[in-house]
Amino acid sequence: MSTPARIALFLDAQSAEAGAAQNTRLGYARDLADFSDWLADTPLEDVSRDRIEGYLIHCEAQGLAQATRARRLSAIKGLFRFAYEEGWRTDNPAIRIKGPGRTRRLPKTLTVEEVDRLLDAARRTGRSEADRLRNTCLMELLYATGMRVSELVGLPVQAARGDPRLLLVLGKGGKERMVPLTPGARDALAVWLVLRDEAENPKNPSRHLFPSTGKAGHLTRHRFFQIIKDIALEAGVDPARVTPHVLRHAFATHLLAGGADLMAIQALLGHADVATTEIYTHVLEERLRDLVLEHHPLAKG
Repeated sequence: MSTPARIALFLDAQSAEAGAAQNTRLGYARDLADFSDWLADTPLEDVSRDRIEGYLIHCEAQGLAQATRARRLSAIKGLFRFAYEEGWRTDNPAIRIKGPGRTRRLPKTLTVEEVDRLLDAARRTGRSEADRLRNTCLMELLYATGMRVSELVGLPVQAARGDPRLLLVLGKGGKERMVPLTPGARDALAVWLVLRDEAENPKNPSRHLFPSTGKAGHLTRHRFFQIIKDIALEAGVDPARVTPHVLRHAFATHLLAGGADLMAIQALLGHADVATTEIYTHVLEERLRDLVLEHHPLAKG
């Protein structure tokens, strides 16, 4: 069996058994296709540890980012673990290879004032009234819940029926969680639902809250990325600083700055491990520093 065919089996198993999201599967597919091309005609059962490390050196020489190289090694490790489990190999040559790791950078975020400007600008951005109401609903939901962009654009319309106080969100790995809605988000959602339902084709109703005529059946991540850039321009905020993921970071940062518990934020973001959420503790450090500077008797001089 060829290496590409074995990679395809591995990806199918990831999707079926591990519940890997479509975006994760596509990322693994791209990374492993590059690895397969680099191996040329070398069969998977003949690949050595030195060969894998040579590929990683090749990736570094290409100038690939540390995070990209770490992700590619993760895909390769998964492939060879699967090869061992399937009996294609009697060993796992990737098991002891250590990757470059990931640099823990503070997440980019926005101020509360900038987010307010974005929410206000969403009401003015769009070619039609329907576009503007949809954009308002998207932005209100994104900032109110901290959802991932794929979770937001793929929301089923049934989750939004009945003026809900909470939304049921299907996250990574098929895990469900509940996220509360702010009054502003509930109002924007109610207005958008009325217009959406009026425009619905009763013979071919969509199950999505943000329907589209495209293949996915709903607004795509790419289209929303374009929309949010237009909203940033309207708001006078540098579009390079505004993405759906930055709004997710703003949600977490502003909650923590307001005194929210880190474990609660972990649950709201859908993080499997609180260690992922701990990157936001820089906000706590700033708050403690300000507390000392404002209230310590020796700092008042």
